Amino acid sequence: MELDDLIVSRAIIERFSQKLLDYSEVEVAIVGGGPSGLMASYSLARRGIKVALFEKRLSIGGGMWGGGMMFNEIVVQEEGKKILDELGVASRKYHEGYYTADSIQTVTTLASQATKAGAQIFNLISAEDVMVRGECMAGLVLNWSAVVMAGLHIDPLSVKAKTLIDATGHAAELVKILRKKCGVRLLTETGEIMGEKSMWADRGERSILDNTREVYPGVYVVGMAANAVFGDHRMGPIFGGMLLSGKKVADLLAVGQSS
Repeated sequence: MELDDLIVSRAIIERFSQKLLDYSEVEVAIVGGGPSGLMASYSLARRGIKVALFEKRLSIGGGMWGGGMMFNEIVVQEEGKKILDELGVASRKYHEGYYTADSIQTVTTLASQATKAGAQIFNLISAEDVMVRGECMAGLVLNWSAVVMAGLHIDPLSVKAKTLIDATGHAAELVKILRKKCGVRLLTETGEIMGEKSMWADRGERSILDNTREVYPGVYVVGMAANAVFGDHRMGPIFGGMLLSGKKVADLLAVGQSS
C-alpha cells in the first residue's frame, strides 16, 4: 500500500482535536505528570471519574525517570511496594522494609495503566492561569509549552474542571499561580506557600500523606507540591510516598463525590 502523507497529517489533526474537545470539560484536571500525578490519574479514572492530566514537558514521569542522580533505580517502602504489585511493576527486596524497582518500568507501567483506565494525558501543554468564579474553582487556562518557552504573545485556551490537582513537584506551580493572580488565602498555617524544607526521607515520607489535601476550595496538592506548600521536608529518591499521595487524593475526591 502506498502511504498518503496528507492522510497521515489529517489523522493526527482530527484525532487529537477530538481528544482535546472531549476533555475540554472534566471532573478533575491534574497539572504535572510525575509519579503522584500519574498515580492520581490512574486511581481516579479506574473509579469512573473523568480526568485529564497536563504535563508541560515532552516526557512524563517527573523525577522518577532518573531515579537517584541518574541511576535509574528507585526505592519504595512496604506500603509503596503494595502499589507496585497492584500495577504489575517488578520489585526486589534490598533490605528489611526496602524494595527497589526499575524507574523506567515503573513510569511506563504507571502511564500505561492510567491511560488504559481512562485517564487522558496531554503532554507539551502548560497551565498558565486558573479560572476562579467568585470563590469557586472553574478550570484551567492552557497554552503550548513551546509558546510559553519562546515568550510568544499567543492567547491561551481554557478547560472547565470542578477540581484541580497540583502535582507539579517542588515548584508547586499551580498554587503559586493561585496565590499570585487571585491573592487567595491558602489553607496553610500562614495562608501562603510555606516552602520546602531540606531533604529528610523519613520525615518527608511520613508528612506527605498528611499534606495531601485541599489547599483552597476545589484545589488539592499531591506529591512534593504538597510538602512544598505546607512547609515540610523533601525525601529524595524514595518514591513510595509519591505513589501513596496520588492514591490518597483520589480516595478523598471519591469520598467527596459520594457524599
